[in-house]
Formats: sequence, C-alpha cells, structure tokens
Amino acid sequence: MFRWPKTLALTWVTADEAVRRIREVRRLTPKPFAVNLVLDFPVDEILDACLAEGVPIISTFWGDPSAVAERVRSAGAVHLHTVGSVAEAERAVAAGVDVIVAQGCEAGGHVRGETATMALVPAVVDAVHPVPVIAAGGIADGRGLAAVLALGAQAGWLGTRFLTACEAATHEVYRQAVIRAAPQEAVHTRCFDGGWPDAPHRALRNSTLSAWEAAGRPAAPNRPGEGAVLAGSADGRTWSRYEDMVPVPGMSGDLEALALYAGQSAGLVHDVAPAGRIVADIAARAAALRGV
Repeated sequence: MFRWPKTLALTWVTADEAVRRIREVRRLTPKPFAVNLVLDFPVDEILDACLAEGVPIISTFWGDPSAVAERVRSAGAVHLHTVGSVAEAERAVAAGVDVIVAQGCEAGGHVRGETATMALVPAVVDAVHPVPVIAAGGIADGRGLAAVLALGAQAGWLGTRFLTACEAATHEVYRQAVIRAAPQEAVHTRCFDGGWPDAPHRALRNSTLSAWEAAGRPAAPNRPGEGAVLAGSADGRTWSRYEDMVPVPGMSGDLEALALYAGQSAGLVHDVAPAGRIVADIAARAAALRGV
C-alpha cells in the first residue's frame, strides 16, 4: 500500500543511453522500476529499447496513450498514464492503460490540468473504477499520503519531496531553494518554455520569473534577458534563460535564475535526507494515521 517502484525519466536521452541507464538501475537493485516517457516528443525508439530490455512499468504523460498502449501491453509491461482531468482519464482507460495517475494542479514541473488533487482524485477514482488510481500533486508526507488513500487512490506519487533526497541529482542551489520555499512561491506559469513550448508548469519564484511577470509576461523573443547564457558545465554545455532546464550537480553560473520546478508541497519540505529514510517516514506516518 505504501510503496511504489522508482521512476527513471528517459524522454530526452538516446535509445543507447536509455539502455545504459536501465542496466545501471538493474545493477543497483533487483526491485521493479518504471521509466517515464513524455508523448509530446518522439519516443518510439526509446520505448522500443525499454521494452526490449524488459522494463516492467512504462509511465507516459502529455499525449495520447493509445499511440503506444498496444506495444506496452504486448510486451507484458504495466502501463501508467498521467492525466489532469476525468475526461482524459476515461480516454486513457479506453485506450487500454492499466493504471491512471491523477495529477492535481498543485504538482511541480509540467502540469497537465487545472483541478486540485483533493477534487480530482475522487472524481477520477469514481470514473475509472476498478482501474487503479495513483494520486499526484501536493503530497510530501504521511499526512498527504493518508489523505489521498482516503480519497480512493491506491498509492501516492511524490516528486517535490525527493528533490532534497541525498541521492537526487539536485544542485545545492536548487535543493536549498526548495527547503526555503513557502507554498505560494511555487507558481503555475508558462515562463520556462524553452525546449517544451506551450506546456504549463509549476516552478519556484526566482529572478527570471519575477522579471518576466514585472514586464507583463511578454512572449518570446521579447522577454527580459532573452537568450542570455546563465549556466555552464565542465564539458562545455551551456543553458540560457527561459530554458526548461533545472540546476544539477556540475553546473556553475547564475543557477538561481534557471527553472526551479517544484510543487506547492515545497512548503512541507524542510531537510535533506536519504531517500530510504524519507520513504520509511512517510509510510510509517501514513500507516499510523490509517490505523494499519
């Protein structure tokens, strides 16, 4: 009830790199894991590589799951799809998706819908029963997990809480911004659209977002500081203002001004801790609250 396999994001890598990462995960753990693919991008080769490697769970987002559902099913993998509305959930189930992830608009990163988790989850549960539903958005501790289980979800999907896990590839600048953030500082916006146009997202307020809003939210290429290089890495790669890139270890520069994706649950994240301890604490609190 209180555990779920970890997810490996592979949308923006090559098929060869996807295979390398899948095999590295298998070297580190015998437990099942998932890969996540964004259907708004060309992922056919990556999906084929994942299925050939026998990945047990395929998670998809932001697109029509019917385009890949039969391939996932034929390979014997479990297919999760993230939705932001009841109608989208119903279409996904009709396409053959095995599990629905109902993402409330409190969530960090790219956000599919406009309905809060508390209202969305029970509506989706009722609409797609008996298909399992995972709740996402605004969950950062055992209280949140217990709440979504009470709403009828079978599990909770946590992202923002694990940005400050010791094992996360999160730059210290990003990590500390999450720890300091209040819930209202996680802003629903379209500011950081470089690389993924017209995709709303939630990110922490920073100098880039504040300057863009103060200028009246102009469209590209007329935004303040458009195209300015903000960060770089030792291998020569650079990242500009408004790109959909977060600060990761090895970067240097004006990292505070990059996209700091996080959900409103950032206001509940106060420390850096090993992922295993975070999971154990959340599970224990949720179990206690549910009398398990």
